[in-house]
Amino acid sequence: MSSAPSSPGVDPAAQSAPCKAYLVGTGIAALAAAAYLVKEGGLSGENIVLFEEMERFGGSLDAHGDASKGYVMRGGRMFEEKFNCTYDLLSFIPSISDPAKSAKAELMDFHQEFFWNDKARLVYGGEIVDVSDLGVSKKDRLDLLALCMAPESAVGARTIQDWFNPRFFQSNFWFIWCTTFAFAPWHSAVEFKRYCLRFLHLFSTIDTMAGIYRTQFNQFDAIVRPIVAWLRAQGVRLEMSAEVTDLDVTIEGSQKTAMRLYYRQGGEDRAIDLAEQDLVFVTNGSMTSDTSYGSMDAVPLLRTERSGGSWRLWEHLAAKNPDFGRPAAFISNIDQSKWESFTVTADDPTFFDRLEAFSDSKAGKGGLVTIKDSSWLLTVILNHQPHYYKQPKHSWVWWGYGLFPDRPGNFVPKPMSECTGREILIELLLHLRFADSIAHILDTSRIVTAMMPYVTAQFMPRTEGDRPKVIPRGSRNLAFIGQFCEIPDDVVFTVEYSVRSAQIAVFGLCGVKRPISPFYKGQRDPRVLFDAWKTLRRH
Repeated sequence: MSSAPSSPGVDPAAQSAPCKAYLVGTGIAALAAAAYLVKEGGLSGENIVLFEEMERFGGSLDAHGDASKGYVMRGGRMFEEKFNCTYDLLSFIPSISDPAKSAKAELMDFHQEFFWNDKARLVYGGEIVDVSDLGVSKKDRLDLLALCMAPESAVGARTIQDWFNPRFFQSNFWFIWCTTFAFAPWHSAVEFKRYCLRFLHLFSTIDTMAGIYRTQFNQFDAIVRPIVAWLRAQGVRLEMSAEVTDLDVTIEGSQKTAMRLYYRQGGEDRAIDLAEQDLVFVTNGSMTSDTSYGSMDAVPLLRTERSGGSWRLWEHLAAKNPDFGRPAAFISNIDQSKWESFTVTADDPTFFDRLEAFSDSKAGKGGLVTIKDSSWLLTVILNHQPHYYKQPKHSWVWWGYGLFPDRPGNFVPKPMSECTGREILIELLLHLRFADSIAHILDTSRIVTAMMPYVTAQFMPRTEGDRPKVIPRGSRNLAFIGQFCEIPDDVVFTVEYSVRSAQIAVFGLCGVKRPISPFYKGQRDPRVLFDAWKTLRRH
């Protein structure tokens, strides 16, 4: 790629040249930012470039594979009624199944037919737990109320287990909440507080998960592929296997200006001089960086060398100015930010049939099933089939994860992180009391396991300033987007957070007059407060 016009003040022609935008990453935040640059920012698609260090676009919203070798998705995102930024984005993106229908309409239509009514949210001893009793004591309720009312500055870097007594972590409420959102007791109390307030309106359906929305297909097929197709139709360019390694940033007082972008592609180091009107959007950090994979007979390695370019880039930028955040707060304790997921591709519906009968719910309607007495805290889900676009009719795909992979199994006497996919399936099937089907399920299934060192890094205890603002103080042309920038009140580990960061970045740097999509605050609705309090008192 040739360089852009030279630096400000050098070439007069550059001053009137069209604005160019350079985006680091192709996750949902960068894709959304590129889409808004075209739709709201007035940029021509030909002047927008996304750099992706991997060979696949999509960031953490990934899904790939095939029926013969096995499908894989590291995770699956859930949606709900109040994801206003996400739905704004999807409203102008044609769906993958019907170009005449928007991706938002596809999602909403699918929810009308396949809304969740979870009848087996928790399982203990091979039996479904009655979760009408959430097991929240009076002290737990008062502690939760105190946390929700406390200023974030007063909570600071305290953890959830610093705030609640040990009994709280044995309640049905905690088991449901932590496996829905992937919280551990050692995670940030501030993030837990934000989640409780942000999803207060979902408390009353916490047991059935009726307020949860899902896409018809996995999120790569349902969201990423349609957005990328739309962007390419506008002329937006995706540079693959291109790692952005650094940015030159001029700092004069509080004013900050990105002047040059460095990247490496095809074994060659390259640079782009930024004109005065050019913009840069950086996805700083990645929850799925350094993922390693395993199989039926192979164990995924735990990568600790932090080779992901998004982390290295953020570390370089953070060293230039305190306003660019402190990545060390999120990546310094892998044992507390990792967990392991697994995707199973089956040649027949035996597991589906068994779990549907056990849970009294059809695939796509049952929601999450968590094994409460699993030391790994295993959770599985039967998605509506096909879960992959153009998935063959003779294959079935299901997904699960273990929140505590370093603990010995209950039946397989070693940590999940040291188990092959075959051993993980055995552990799960024995917990579900499907022992008579083990041999057949193992013989007709392929499993891909994924060990993710930083998958909940965004939940790690942190303080003000650890995450940079979307548009740092005094920034003229540089913004941070994704899961590791700071958006007051909103909750990380959601597509909504990433899309909101894209709106804030693009609207702010481009001077877009339309407001950011509204942020829903259920705590201001007396009915929502009453229903949530009533739910927590349920016995």
